[in-house]
Amino acid sequence: MPFVPDDVTVRALLERRVATDPHGRYLTFAGEGLDFAALDAGVNRVANALAARGIGAGDRVAVMMDNHPDHVRVFFALAKLGAVEIPVNTQLRHDPLAYVLTEGDPALVLADAGYAPAIEAAAAAGGRRAPLVWRGTDAPPGERLADLVAAAPAHPPPGAPASDDVLTVLFTSGTTGPPKGVLVTDRMHRAAALASTMAADVRDGDVLYLWEPLYHVGGMEVLVLALEHRVRIAMTPRFSVSRFFDECREAGATQIHFLGGILQMLLSRPPSARDRDHVVRVAWGGGAPPGAWRAFEARFGVQVRESYGMTEASSLTSINTDARFATVGRPAPWFEVRIAAADGTALAPGERGEILVRGREPGLITPGYFRNPEATARALRDGWLHTGDLGCLDGDGYLVFLGRLKDCIRRRGENVSAWEIEHVVDAMPEVAESAAIGVPSDLGDEEIKLVVKPVDGARLDPRRVFRWCEERLAPFQVPLYLEVVDGFEKTGTQRIRKETLSRATEGCSVRRDEPTGAGHDR
Repeated sequence: MPFVPDDVTVRALLERRVATDPHGRYLTFAGEGLDFAALDAGVNRVANALAARGIGAGDRVAVMMDNHPDHVRVFFALAKLGAVEIPVNTQLRHDPLAYVLTEGDPALVLADAGYAPAIEAAAAAGGRRAPLVWRGTDAPPGERLADLVAAAPAHPPPGAPASDDVLTVLFTSGTTGPPKGVLVTDRMHRAAALASTMAADVRDGDVLYLWEPLYHVGGMEVLVLALEHRVRIAMTPRFSVSRFFDECREAGATQIHFLGGILQMLLSRPPSARDRDHVVRVAWGGGAPPGAWRAFEARFGVQVRESYGMTEASSLTSINTDARFATVGRPAPWFEVRIAAADGTALAPGERGEILVRGREPGLITPGYFRNPEATARALRDGWLHTGDLGCLDGDGYLVFLGRLKDCIRRRGENVSAWEIEHVVDAMPEVAESAAIGVPSDLGDEEIKLVVKPVDGARLDPRRVFRWCEERLAPFQVPLYLEVVDGFEKTGTQRIRKETLSRATEGCSVRRDEPTGAGHDR
């Protein structure tokens, strides 16, 4: 029996749950509850309204909405119709927003009224002007979602989506180049939900705290997960460091999700007598430096489960079901993982190379990138997805993630992983997060510049940072320059946008026992 069957779709999961548990609680938001029967009736009205508007199977609809129940209804409505959602990062502005709305080529854009200025500015910057439907009472002139839905019936809408139909086109963060639209099928969304179930140790009666934006695959997989298990979603409009555990307590949350620097941000809050006054059992996700991992478990009494994945491989590839420290777990049972050299040759345990992923059953790897055959051909070769990530497998088959292949700095003839430097620096108690980048050097190759954001209120001594690195890194890995910043620009998945960081070294602290070759007077 396949792990992710052919004869089930997201639409079928919702309709089956309505038939068997109509009054079961699906989601709470802002103190209001939503059961399956009410959810399905609302979804059907949205779907029928869009169908009357001309949207059907295969049509692309861009959605630029915050976390709220209407966004959930739109997600399922498009899934029922067999239409294709293009989730739009609500932080995008100007050219990046214009790029997604143009490259995605949607037949319709659904947006919260608050994003009208951003969408209009993107159109003025050359973005495609697709028809717009606004959500919200303060919407500009034009069609309103509430008006369309009010006139629509609640009976099941047309549509017969299949398991391998594309459900969403998810544009990547684009930290190393223009964003690519990952084709994500119905089956892949269900595989992501299954993997999340295992990673988060989901049990009947659990409450999943959902702060992650619904324009990210990590948010959408929780929506699907809750159709298959007797759990409840506690959704909040957005992530808040100051309110996080208060909201978890109020919701009775048993699982929390993390990305990027989320754990470090929560650790930056002053210790409190209520740090363990909650019922959260598991924190699951990706991006937990070893220091933050141990500190979070010790302070909050929550098991951290670090996993690895990417949108192209149904969100999660390896699942840390036993919280094996400093690894991202073993490959999911439906995936095969290989570590390969540049020529594709498989490497032995302990050897570093590119992480390659292949499905053990069909349809779990993306069919490609939207209207981008060149990128598809580069990523999908000989049945393997070439992730562009660096890693190794230990002797027990656990995957160790070592950063992006392209996020390497060439220094004195050595390839230096920025990720390894950052994980060491992020373990400092006074460091909230860091980024290592390459900067020009008169001696050839590059020098290493470290950009650090301190923990709120902490004073960062550059000499201590350099000593910390010297004690824990190889000599060729130790940064030469240090810049302290108040914050970083982030992608929607909380990754630091390294392309926005300054390569200048003027004004930086400089390690004293290293010649710079750049004319610095020390």
